[in-house]
Amino acid sequence: QVQLIESGGGTVQPGGSLSLSCAASAPSGRTLNSFHVGWFRQAPGKEREFVARISERGGIIHYADSVKGRFTISRDMAKSTVRLQMDSLKPDDTAVYYCAADLTREGAYRGLYDYWGQGTQVTVSS
Repeated sequence: QVQLIESGGGTVQPGGSLSLSCAASAPSGRTLNSFHVGWFRQAPGKEREFVARISERGGIIHYADSVKGRFTISRDMAKSTVRLQMDSLKPDDTAVYYCAADLTREGAYRGLYDYWGQGTQVTVSS
């Protein structure tokens, strides 16, 4: 079973920045470098929504319109992690952020991903 581990959440004032990281632990020895990865978020009372995704080799990157120009997704192949850099944060960005991964499927639909992390809380508040 593949385990995804998110880190980097916290509380920040509007206009601030946070960086989230996702890593994988798998019995097969696979690292996150082998997976298509997406970030999703879920605010209280709302459905889980797509934020950003990056393909296995990093050639395809896609953002939700709500975060385009403010968030950046990237891979660190040496560390086998995927990072979500979040700048110019707004109160509406407050949510639990989830890392998701799949070996073969990619896209903005959460049903495409087989593996999910436990989530990390991001709170944007003054």
